[in-house]
Amino acid sequence: MYSRKFVAGLFQQQEKAGFRLAMFCFVFVFIPSTLLAQVESDEKPLLVSPNGLVFHKDSVFLLNVRFRMQNRFGYFSKLDQSDEPGFETLIRRVRLRFDGFVISPKVSYYLQLSFSRSDQDLVSGTIAQTVRDAMVYYNVSKNFYFGLGQSKLPGNRERVISSGNLQMPDRSIANSVYTLDRDAGLFAYGQIPVGKQMIMYKAAITGGEGRGQNYSNDGLSYTGRIEYLPFGTFKNLGDYSEGDLEVEKTPKLSVGFSYNVNDKTTRAGGQLGSTLPNPVNMRTAIADMMFKYQGWGILGEYFNRKVDGYTLNGSNNTAMLRIPQGQGFNIHVSKMLSRRSEMVVRFAGTEPKKGFEEHIYQYRTKALGYTYYLNKHRVKFQGYFGLDSRYHPQKQSLLYPYKNRVNAMVQVELGI
Repeated sequence: MYSRKFVAGLFQQQEKAGFRLAMFCFVFVFIPSTLLAQVESDEKPLLVSPNGLVFHKDSVFLLNVRFRMQNRFGYFSKLDQSDEPGFETLIRRVRLRFDGFVISPKVSYYLQLSFSRSDQDLVSGTIAQTVRDAMVYYNVSKNFYFGLGQSKLPGNRERVISSGNLQMPDRSIANSVYTLDRDAGLFAYGQIPVGKQMIMYKAAITGGEGRGQNYSNDGLSYTGRIEYLPFGTFKNLGDYSEGDLEVEKTPKLSVGFSYNVNDKTTRAGGQLGSTLPNPVNMRTAIADMMFKYQGWGILGEYFNRKVDGYTLNGSNNTAMLRIPQGQGFNIHVSKMLSRRSEMVVRFAGTEPKKGFEEHIYQYRTKALGYTYYLNKHRVKFQGYFGLDSRYHPQKQSLLYPYKNRVNAMVQVELGI
């Protein structure tokens, strides 16, 4: 059985000359789902997996292999004016994840591949992006590590939380408009224990055009994030898993702030979206929090994005005028009804920058969700009912306006 103590022991023994592990042959192990270990996080490879296939050879090689899929059936009462009300039947996500270490636990890796059509960034017009994450890390100590490759930027909390650990089938509309998403470059992560409190810091210098890009201009993206946990760490990394599945016996709180400067980005959403005719400078500020106590959970996020490089009166290009900028918010409140059942409500929206109301939509979403957990977030059933609105004062200046679209869906997630 592999545990956190096992991993900590590997790091300690690695620092002592001549250590040997009492395993000399290659072994294949299935880890039972009842093991208590790390929750999936897209920021760091798992050296212990609660639900996975583990290959291990002495102290020089460890490989966790896992998969998950999300199958969905939904209905939309009214789509854009060019469409009719209809159904959504799709495989939302199919993922394979590989992580572990080579040579020593200090040199770790993380690779994640996506295979469903809706999970390959085809909306932006780029070619299919199968590789989501491909990172090599060097673990300097238990409190600091850095890496090179492609991964999620340290942006808003809901985005960094794995899609497999969400309370609702998808993230909020505010996340869709203002998220930082994935990028390729240099990453660094650290934490500073202060008694029972914890301070975490994260930084990245990346290309700025998102995943799968072969070339970047002379502008880079710079991201920094700091988090403060005044009441200590959450059980089982619960600050990056939605819902209080662990039922915290004492209040737990994490407050975070991220800031990103994307210099000369050529995509409408920074790391996402369509290609722009001219590069712009994009600045995104994000504040968020996660609170959990006795089955209650609260997630809150605020976004503010500003774009430089053109003026409202000086540009007649529609693509430039419709670059998403302004403010956004996302609030979740949830309660565990039992060890397996949970209810959650969401209120989220975006507000265009003043002066751009004729070119950028205003969004609002009110939603109710229910989750039944068969094996925590690994195997679960999700139900969702939402009321969406999209509005701007002069409807003729934007395509496909609608108000009060009702949508509902059910989703099943299964993975190891």
